[in-house]
Amino acid sequence: MSQVMDKILHVDICVIGAGSGGLSVAAGASQMGAKVALVEKADMGGDCLNTGCVPSKALLAAGHAAQSMRDADAFGIQSQIPEVDWQQVHDHVHSVIGAIAPNDSQQRFEELGVTVIRAAGSFEDERTLRAGDTLIRAKYFVLATGSSAFVPPIDGLQGIDYFTNENIFDNSEAIEHLIVIGGGPIGMELAQAHLRLGAKVTVMEMARLLMKDDPELTKIVIDRLASEGMDFYEGGRDLRLEKNADGKIAVRCQTDAGAQCVVGSHLLIATGRRANVNGLNLEAAGVVYSPKGVEVDARLRSSNKRIFAIGDVAGPYQFTHMAAYQAGIIIRNMLFKLPAKVDYSAVPWVTYTDPELAHVGMSEADANKAGKEIRVLRWQFKENDRAQAERRTEGLVKVITTPKGLILGASIVGLHAGELIHPWILAVTQKQKIGAMASMIAPYPTLAEVNKRIAGSFYTEKLFSNTTRWIVRFLMRF
Repeated sequence: MSQVMDKILHVDICVIGAGSGGLSVAAGASQMGAKVALVEKADMGGDCLNTGCVPSKALLAAGHAAQSMRDADAFGIQSQIPEVDWQQVHDHVHSVIGAIAPNDSQQRFEELGVTVIRAAGSFEDERTLRAGDTLIRAKYFVLATGSSAFVPPIDGLQGIDYFTNENIFDNSEAIEHLIVIGGGPIGMELAQAHLRLGAKVTVMEMARLLMKDDPELTKIVIDRLASEGMDFYEGGRDLRLEKNADGKIAVRCQTDAGAQCVVGSHLLIATGRRANVNGLNLEAAGVVYSPKGVEVDARLRSSNKRIFAIGDVAGPYQFTHMAAYQAGIIIRNMLFKLPAKVDYSAVPWVTYTDPELAHVGMSEADANKAGKEIRVLRWQFKENDRAQAERRTEGLVKVITTPKGLILGASIVGLHAGELIHPWILAVTQKQKIGAMASMIAPYPTLAEVNKRIAGSFYTEKLFSNTTRWIVRFLMRF
């Protein structure tokens, strides 16, 4: 602080991190009249734009285009094996990033009145942050530093080149055999994308594939991927890596299927994310944290009540849409002095494999663990006329309600599940009963009819009961 050349900047809010959450706070607060500084040491847009949501969905779209060529014969069109130009796939992915980047750019935020400082931030004390040669003193700070790929200690990893989500989108060469360690959403999405683009793919998971979701639905995803040629091993332990004389990578481990040795050309490690808390000197700011992230209360305040945290660094869910939701909570706290609190009872998520896997609210396992009396409704996509027309009948909707019809949660696996889950998010958020969905008029033929049909099934037993039949026969006498 004693350096002569240090500049001192006084602001209302200083946001550290220009990812989804940080940008939402900075844009909202500035447009509402607050004086805002935004500190970012790397690329504007953060993980979501540059190495996460956007490039992964662009790569998945390329894989979908390739797979549609293989599956064309189902529609009377001659199928063929696609010829994949990996340089052009790479260019496609980065052109999508480039198209979205202006929304997150330094220029746009400066036009909104935000002071953007491209430097690493480190706290000097509870009210001061150093960013380059600037000392920022703010009424409030927002930690929005995100997370990074977590690479566990694996025997033999040293000396072996490997991908994470942070560098795999820079690849522009064909991959012969990709070994993926980690069978969560990131691992499974990237595994399917590369499989469809021509690579052989093997996924090795320490526990259960897609373990955060209902096994009844994940089985449908896994069966589809297996039918496309993907190999899986669950219960992987005692992993050891070796590099063969020909440069290939060998992964040896014990699995639920016994001892395995898989040899591939490339390795992707997708074993989760770790909060970015190092280098911020949070001790000087009086902020309590751990490797899991910054500890926050229901208002997203840290142990220093002037410092908030949102997004991956705060958890408990590491989703872009959660960072945006949390941004609204802290804006109400900081700007309007309202004691707004987070509510995680209706948090949705989607895994963008094909078929997609979407969920909101309580699962059947959650409800049973909570000791709730429930009804479980199921409706298969094969009962939907649009799914039949699209030749995509593998799918299931599963809804959890109370015996009186209060909607507790819903899960969907199938084509466009990420879009179909939206009305269930509203239903759980607004604590609606199943009758609201059943009374909806659904246009025909749409996949969304599955939502109305499963809601209607709640009443099937009562509508076609002996009691109802007796009442109808009685009334028909008049």
